[in-house]
Amino acid sequence: MPLVWLLATPTLHAQTLEETVLAKINDARANPRAYAEKLREYRSYFDGEIVYMPGDYNGVLTKEGTAVVDETIAFLERQEPLPALTQAEVLALAAADFSQEQGALGARGHKGADGSDPGARVKRRGGDVFVGEAIAYGFDDAEQIVRQMIVDDGVPDRGHRRLLFDGKLKFAGIGCGPHSKMDHICVVDVSATKDGRPVRVRYAQQR
Repeated sequence: MPLVWLLATPTLHAQTLEETVLAKINDARANPRAYAEKLREYRSYFDGEIVYMPGDYNGVLTKEGTAVVDETIAFLERQEPLPALTQAEVLALAAADFSQEQGALGARGHKGADGSDPGARVKRRGGDVFVGEAIAYGFDDAEQIVRQMIVDDGVPDRGHRRLLFDGKLKFAGIGCGPHSKMDHICVVDVSATKDGRPVRVRYAQQR
């Protein structure tokens, strides 16, 4: 094969985990009923409260079993399609910062070691505090990460699910990495604006 041909061949872009997670979130937002069908298949792999995915003989212990999966399916059947979230650099930097911190410390939750919340972390990166945050632990596979956030097993208020299907939110930044106690972590910061600043409302002039 001629060397000139090799040099002229374009290099295919390999998606990062963060890009794949965002794409799968957007797929679920665009077609929630199709995602409900995916969850029906997922439900079939349960044995009591343990789910055995194909090829995984160890299984994963859930807190709520199939009940929360059924609840999620019902939610998705009612959910209207939503526009895609757009990747935003400031949000992505803040998400990466927190995934690295929690990964190193082996911590969990939305409060940083210094007591910071998601808004404070975005503000450090030059944005503002009007943000929400979803976190998944234990997986480095985009399908499993997004499913964990949407099903929200063990989270009473289903806060992660509500964030991902909030029509007012338009932008997202994602940071994933290793976690010293949970193997992996993936942080998703979302906002109505690209940097967490408040939405500007324009009022028509009264004449």
